[in-house]
Amino acid sequence: MDSELMLRNTLETVTEEDFHKLLKSGKTPVAYCGYEVSGPVHIGTLIAILKQKDFQDAGCRVKVLFADVHTRLNRKGEQEWIDRMVKYWETCFKSIGLDKADYVLGSSFQFDDDYVKDVLELGLNSTLNRALRSMQEVARDIEHATVSQVIYPLMQIADVKALGADIAYGGIEQRKIHMLAREILPAIGCEKPVCIHTPLLVSLQGPGCKMSSSKPETIIMLHDEPDAIRKKVNSAYCPVEAEGNPILQVAEFILFPHLGVLKVERPEKFGGNVEYKEYKSLEKDYLGGKLHPADLKETVAKTITEFLAPVRKAVAEIGGYPEK
Repeated sequence: MDSELMLRNTLETVTEEDFHKLLKSGKTPVAYCGYEVSGPVHIGTLIAILKQKDFQDAGCRVKVLFADVHTRLNRKGEQEWIDRMVKYWETCFKSIGLDKADYVLGSSFQFDDDYVKDVLELGLNSTLNRALRSMQEVARDIEHATVSQVIYPLMQIADVKALGADIAYGGIEQRKIHMLAREILPAIGCEKPVCIHTPLLVSLQGPGCKMSSSKPETIIMLHDEPDAIRKKVNSAYCPVEAEGNPILQVAEFILFPHLGVLKVERPEKFGGNVEYKEYKSLEKDYLGGKLHPADLKETVAKTITEFLAPVRKAVAEIGGYPEK
């Protein structure tokens, strides 16, 4: 089991001791992540897909939960549209290489008697305030939360047991729910999962602007056409600094780990072509003025466009993105 592959580009593992104990147990770990299917799959989601591909390639059994029930509970859309979104999301995931995973619909088990009993038992072991706090990073308008949004984290925690997950994976915004899970899962006879978290990609418009499908300039959707990708990258926030730079983040967390090389093509008078085989070398040249922002953007736009070509093709074959 390749622990280095499983943990590359992660922010934290809770706990590292539990993680290494799991790998030494000899069992094939089940790594799970759940998704609301509430909008386009974008490059922020791509970090998660590729991390699950790392788990897959390291020898884990990967389970992807498309949380259709959660999506409805969190007031994201009507059921008919949610059903079409499930197909779109699965198409995106498989076409990027997560082809050995088990894809599971929440509605396939979340109405079963045993599951409902587990959710109720978890409710007995969590305060209302704690459940609401766990949702702060993932829900809209938490100040006016519905009862369904209080049930939401309890269901997400019950999913760990229902799916037999040893590893609960997510972006760092899932941390509060995962920590609550480790605290209360023993109440329903389930061992604490190892929780692995990855960083969140900043908006293309910079750290002060949230990624939103209603603001297309803030995200690259996996099914975006090449011209749209180029336009978005060219207009993206890209200061001569590493922190909060979305273009450098795409290079660091998406392109280098999964392509291994980034090729900059430019005229000789501007330094000529250069090939980077590790992110730190590219970052050093960029911060040192040896790589111009325009050349960085051109390279990232071209490379991510090529990387996402299988997704564009697959989504087109199912009729495109399901608009509401």
